[in-house]
Amino acid sequence: MGMESSDKTDMPALSVRRNAPGVEGTDAVESAPDPSCKPDEGAGLADGLNEQELKGIIEALLFVSREPLLLDKVTTVLAGQPKVSIHNAMKALQQDYDQDGRGLQIVELAGGYAMVTRADCAPWITKLNTVKASVKVSRSALETLAIIAYKQPAMRAEIEQIRGVETSSVLRTLLDQKLIRIVGRKDIPGRPILYGTSKTFLQKFGLRDLRDLPPLRDFAALGQGENPELFEKSDDPHQASPDPVIQEPAHEHPEPIPM
Repeated sequence: MGMESSDKTDMPALSVRRNAPGVEGTDAVESAPDPSCKPDEGAGLADGLNEQELKGIIEALLFVSREPLLLDKVTTVLAGQPKVSIHNAMKALQQDYDQDGRGLQIVELAGGYAMVTRADCAPWITKLNTVKASVKVSRSALETLAIIAYKQPAMRAEIEQIRGVETSSVLRTLLDQKLIRIVGRKDIPGRPILYGTSKTFLQKFGLRDLRDLPPLRDFAALGQGENPELFEKSDDPHQASPDPVIQEPAHEHPEPIPM
């Protein structure tokens, strides 16, 4: 084939014959051709393309390229098209992107061409990068969070007794969102995990500390609703647990465990 084996990566894979003398190990085995592989497929793929079609292909190549796209590389991809035609199509595409109101432009960069954003769009891109997606809390998660906020440190069993439903998945969600944290284990048989709110909780709800939480008596005045047990204890969010608490180091993504 008149080509070194080191150059075979630049050739279309289907153009390499199995018994080519420049490819090591391929001339020892003769096998039947794969009917799904057509040796000449793609050879004339770029033949007969007009300028509009060339611009569309070049635009796609610029979009997916992670580095400036060399004109020679485009010519290799579009085998069968004269380099001058590809150059003219690239320049025409540049002019198309130079129209008013476009957010992108095609510039010459490091000997090639690149599709980049316009400088006057930079403030909006910067703003996009600073806007964080708001964390959505489901109703069940909000109920669980409220119980932990007022009852902390709280065990899962206590939360489930008040809510009347299993809460392991909700606790895991709140841990993933960093709204709650593991504060330790209660020093009773089984050493159940104790949950408390986090700094992220305070930030999300605009609280300086837990003393800024509305007193429970304000909610009690509205009626105890479906969870009267929530109003049984003192409304002091710093009330100590009646049982000893074993402090443990905080974990980034701890998993609730059965108790």
